[in-house]
Amino acid sequence: MKKIDNYGQIIRAKRQNKNIKAINLAKELGITPAYLSLIESNQRKPDGDLLLRIQDILELQREDLTKKTDPDLETRTQEVVKISTRKIYNYGQIIRAKRQNKNIKAINLAKELGITPAYLSLIESNQRKPDGDLLLRIQDILELQREDLTKKTDPDLETRTQEVVKISLLEDLDIRSDEVQEIVQLNPKIAKALIKLGIDHKNKELELGQKVENKIYKGSTTFPGEIVSDYIQKFENYFPKLEEFSTRIYEKVKMNNRTRYLSLCSYLERNHNIIVRDILPKKDKPFTKIFFPEKKEFYLSDALNLETKKLFAAALVAQLEADDIIEEYLDDFSFPSEPSRKVTKVALLNYAGAAIIMPYEIFFYECVKKHRYDLELLQSTFAVSFEQVCHRVTCLNNPKLRGIPLHMIRVDRSGNVSKRFSLSGIELPRLSGACPKWNVYSSFSNPGKISAAVSRMTDGERYVCIARTVEKGISKYGEEKGLLSIGLGCQIKYAKDFVYADGLNLNDEKSESKIGVSCRKCDRLDCSQRAFPPDTQNYDVNINQRGVSIFVNE
Repeated sequence: MKKIDNYGQIIRAKRQNKNIKAINLAKELGITPAYLSLIESNQRKPDGDLLLRIQDILELQREDLTKKTDPDLETRTQEVVKISTRKIYNYGQIIRAKRQNKNIKAINLAKELGITPAYLSLIESNQRKPDGDLLLRIQDILELQREDLTKKTDPDLETRTQEVVKISLLEDLDIRSDEVQEIVQLNPKIAKALIKLGIDHKNKELELGQKVENKIYKGSTTFPGEIVSDYIQKFENYFPKLEEFSTRIYEKVKMNNRTRYLSLCSYLERNHNIIVRDILPKKDKPFTKIFFPEKKEFYLSDALNLETKKLFAAALVAQLEADDIIEEYLDDFSFPSEPSRKVTKVALLNYAGAAIIMPYEIFFYECVKKHRYDLELLQSTFAVSFEQVCHRVTCLNNPKLRGIPLHMIRVDRSGNVSKRFSLSGIELPRLSGACPKWNVYSSFSNPGKISAAVSRMTDGERYVCIARTVEKGISKYGEEKGLLSIGLGCQIKYAKDFVYADGLNLNDEKSESKIGVSCRKCDRLDCSQRAFPPDTQNYDVNINQRGVSIFVNE
């Protein structure tokens, strides 16, 4: 087929005939006026996408550019000029599929097009865009229609398919993003089938996890701390009536726009005639706080740090003035026992206390808008503990001022989980037996320092996870302090709003930490940390062969 080289003057003439200035046409095409000038003087040939947009804007027909060629090709090119001005970059897979469907070898098509097989391979993998002439010749040889190249794909379908192929079951296949795009574009029904299979796999994992938990906890959750976690999860850790109450109290006690310990003590004395006393407990009678309603006295242990004393004082204000609000929230939940209800009430009192110290709107601005969840900076700003600020950032769930959906977990050295909450979508372990590869456990080896990592769960979802240890209380010299670890994180899609993601390579799969909920619920057989076999499959022990653990023979 004859090459079409000299349509630059035709483009210029058509533009001038339509009284379109070169600078305006260039702007609409997304190129510089200088580059348009080179096209119009035949010193540069536009690529396929650009040629199609020029034809559309200037209403150029194919015969205007080619001065009579194959009539069948002319008809199909007239269809091409109807394409909108949107950019079209991903038709390489369509060209490859059409070529393979017609049983044309790449080397033969390249020869007929007058290009190398290597260059054709780049076009078919969307790494090169054909120029206008070449695109027309490809359409002619492969009998490609306009709609074949420009049909839209469902972006949500592509995203969900990308997520499915990242589950641990398919990790070893190393399916690339461009291969997923090809599946979605050429075979959307197959993509939908993959998604259904992925959902089924995830549901089976959750069902299996529930069975494991039922075995461990004998089918019931009666531990009060677990009930608190379930209660907080139900309300997504956001209690608007308590937020409103706490903001009103903050306005009454604030000093220099902050809630101070002394101002809370003064408020309790002024409004309730309650005297707050800081007392060092006797050795044989330790305590953290004692409230004597009859005596109107509130004892706080001097073994507490100032941040905890402030929280307890604020929580007492809530106990005295917001009891009806808290009881209303508690009545909206079925508690299995009275102790579990009381423990949950303590959690709500502490929630309100923290909200008095860190009022919602002010804290939201500082946390989300100003500091991007820099926890230690927020800790200093509001004069609170690291654990308190971690709790507070998970509460930013007001629909009108919503923060990042986060998860939080607190564990001890033995792996016991004492607090857990998840809005990020990650599944958290319940009481113990969690995956040791979580950085919430490795942080014990580097106490007091925040560690950040990209973690990939077995369902393929990725999270930015941070962890840091915290000491509990103040101890005398020679006495050991309690040490816990706090884990916090969000889905990878919120990384730009989460300061701890700045130092991570979010696109490096090799640096990701591949984790699970627990060994029983994880199907990654190549894990050297495995303590138990997965419940997803039967296993046998080979006396003569061993993999990375005794439960893996290959």
